[in-house]
Amino acid sequence: MLEAICDFVHNYFEVCTTFGSFTIADNNITGFSLLEGQRFRIKGSALNDGIYTYQHGGILDDDGIDAVELFPETFEGSVTAMGVPRRFLELAAEIRAWCDKNANTLNSPYTSESFDGYSYTKATGSGTNAGGFLTWQDVFKTRLNAYRKIG
Repeated sequence: MLEAICDFVHNYFEVCTTFGSFTIADNNITGFSLLEGQRFRIKGSALNDGIYTYQHGGILDDDGIDAVELFPETFEGSVTAMGVPRRFLELAAEIRAWCDKNANTLNSPYTSESFDGYSYTKATGSGTNAGGFLTWQDVFKTRLNAYRKIG
C-alpha cells in the first residue's frame, strides 16, 4: 500500500540513490547498507522492483508488516534509501485501515442495495471521478497534498 500512496503523491522520500549492478542473494542486496527499519526502493530489477523495509535478518513488505523473500538475481538499476516521515507512515496506516474497512463496499458491483428494510448507497466522487465511487485517493487527497512532490 505504501508504494501506491508514494506513487499517488509522486514522492518516494529519497535520501540517497545508488546506481549500478546489484546482486540479491539470501534476502540481502550486495553493495548497499540500510538502517534497521528503513524503507528502500528497488528499480530496474526484473523480479524485485518495489518498496521494502529492511529489518536485520530479513526484508519486510512496503508497509513493514509481513516478511517477504526477495528473488535472487543480479541486475543493473538503482536502490534508493528512503526517509519516510513518521506522520506519513501513520497516514498510510490509516488509509490501509480505511481500505480494509470498506473493501466489501468498494468491490461490490452495486451502487445501492436494499434488503430487509436496510439500504445503502455508495458515496460518489466529483470532478474527474464524477459518479464514480469514492476511493482512498478521493477521501485522503487533501491530507496527502502536504506530501505531494511537484515536478
